[in-house]
Amino acid sequence: MTARADALIPRPLLFWTGVVLTCAGVIEHLWMFADSASMDFDMSMMEMSPVMWAAMVAIVVGVVISAFAAVQPSGTGPAVASAPPRPVTVNRHRLIAILTFALLVDQMKPATLAFISPGMRAEYHLSTTEISWLPTVALTGTVLGSLMWGRAADRIGRRATIVIASLLFLGTTVCGAMPSFGGNLVMCALMGMAAGGMLPVVYALMTESLPPGRRAAIMVLQAGLTTTGGYMAASGLAAILIPLAGWRVLWFAQLPLVLILIAFNRWIPESAAFTERQSRPEHIPASALFKRPQTAKTLVVSAYALAWGLVYWGFITFLPSQLASSGAHGMSATTLLFISSLLAIPTCAVAAWLYMRWSARGTMVVYASLTLTALLVLAAVGMDGSRPVLLATVMLLFAGTAGVVALLGPYTAEIYPLSIRGTAGGWAAAVGKSGGAFGPPLIATVLKAPGGMRTAAVFVAFPMAVAGIAVAVRGSTPQTAAEPAEDAAPLDAELDDLVCGEAVPAQIAPATPVPGKGGTAT
Repeated sequence: MTARADALIPRPLLFWTGVVLTCAGVIEHLWMFADSASMDFDMSMMEMSPVMWAAMVAIVVGVVISAFAAVQPSGTGPAVASAPPRPVTVNRHRLIAILTFALLVDQMKPATLAFISPGMRAEYHLSTTEISWLPTVALTGTVLGSLMWGRAADRIGRRATIVIASLLFLGTTVCGAMPSFGGNLVMCALMGMAAGGMLPVVYALMTESLPPGRRAAIMVLQAGLTTTGGYMAASGLAAILIPLAGWRVLWFAQLPLVLILIAFNRWIPESAAFTERQSRPEHIPASALFKRPQTAKTLVVSAYALAWGLVYWGFITFLPSQLASSGAHGMSATTLLFISSLLAIPTCAVAAWLYMRWSARGTMVVYASLTLTALLVLAAVGMDGSRPVLLATVMLLFAGTAGVVALLGPYTAEIYPLSIRGTAGGWAAAVGKSGGAFGPPLIATVLKAPGGMRTAAVFVAFPMAVAGIAVAVRGSTPQTAAEPAEDAAPLDAELDDLVCGEAVPAQIAPATPVPGKGGTAT
């Protein structure tokens, strides 16, 4: 069974009207940016004209209209039409490819911040403290977005949430035309909210759309490699475009990718498990994460996410400058970032293999231990240790943290029941990204204490040790917890046939006994 492309959007005419309106607003800002070429693309002296304000209104109205049109009316599901089924494997591969592309676009947004900061600082004549507000505001937006969209995924559906996040991606490309620094901060906060919503929702949909077995390995690889790919794509665009048109063009350069993502949404089905659950709707509050039997899971996931956030957003943020100030090793920030990107590929491949073939909990403990070991070695040798030891330790630190973040999202999606899977993924992502909001100032304070970087290494090593122990002692096993009884029946036999096909039926009929087999049928 297949669904017409328009049938997946309840109100297609209204949806595309909103998309066109949003694009019109973005194009107007793009025109204003192109018009500033005579000023070397320096828009800091420009005022927001009435036309730009009208374009902003068009973007807001367009996003709201399209978001409303994308949400299924209460009690309904995607329409279905009869057509010959296409091969399941082809459709499954296509779904994986599209969701991977969605995460790649998602990861490019925050990665771009590192490359626009120098140009923005020069154009607006900002101090180090002032420019630091840019990543802080953007990452705070990702925290809020993770919480909001993770919850939305459990209420309005995985597919609708991905569509709305894509629309926000589209609208926030106008970051590149904001004349004032304050305007950039506002748009970056909104951009962060959009970026924060994609990751937990994609993991929930992947968990419910792929059969057990290799699913975990695919998700771990997807998590790690899209993070690397997003950084590499952002750095490549920066190397090519910034010398030609300045830092602002990096936002507009993502416009074609976002439009492609919106077009690809026609091939993203709603989760069959979520659709079936809508036939028996029940309101489960977000507070369920902190009530039995979910309390221990949430505490373990939170500890793991927080430990990674403190190391990645806090400690590693200061590592390049600390190495440079030591003056003994000649290691630049560029070198360290390149090493981190390069190591993520084999690191995530090994993590995926161990997660699938050995043990999910054990793999998480291993990568937490690698990170902990690297931190303790840095605490012992400091920034003045021998070059080989320091290089090996830095590489180990990047390898450990790359594995930790690659494992966190898929693990969270697999251990929670369907009814709060999106909410749980959003919570884990928010806790991890909160390190970007308070991690840098916290580590900056610790660096002023005696011992400097050594003290900071011990400081962030402690929560990583606690997280590893928590996973080892109280972590859940995805193989038994990923598909609880309330989610598995009557879907177990149907997910492989329905979810990964061309589309998903509108609603799976109530289960009826199969004579002589004691099972269920639809």
